[in-house]
Amino acid sequence: MAEEKQDKSEQFVCSACGDKHPQERETGCICRCPEIIAELEQCMPCEEEIYDVSELFRVLGDLTRAKILFALSQREMCVCDIAEVLGMTQSAISHQLRVLKQARLVRYRREGKAVSYSIADHHVKTILSMGIEHVAE
Repeated sequence: MAEEKQDKSEQFVCSACGDKHPQERETGCICRCPEIIAELEQCMPCEEEIYDVSELFRVLGDLTRAKILFALSQREMCVCDIAEVLGMTQSAISHQLRVLKQARLVRYRREGKAVSYSIADHHVKTILSMGIEHVAE
């Protein structure tokens, strides 16, 4: 008696859209839902934007830079005050401030020879506060 060759796919109901989609038996892989894929393709940022966000998180991922940003989120400060608070050299702080300026996370204000640094805008404060909130959960 010859066995009937069974279809390689079964139907399953997608929990996201409620439609039936094939499921590959051999791999167990569920067919992608076309509606979800189309929706995500429309809202995904472009490659350049994703790269820029990745670079932002790379800059934020340094412990010294994170400490500097938290200090500056409290008040505007000069390099020597930041160095004192963090127990580091002014040279090390200046180097990290340069990276933070290039990433547009801090800004500076010059009065004569004195230079003061501050958080660039409210977005940076929001990122920091949301980070604290996230790790505190």
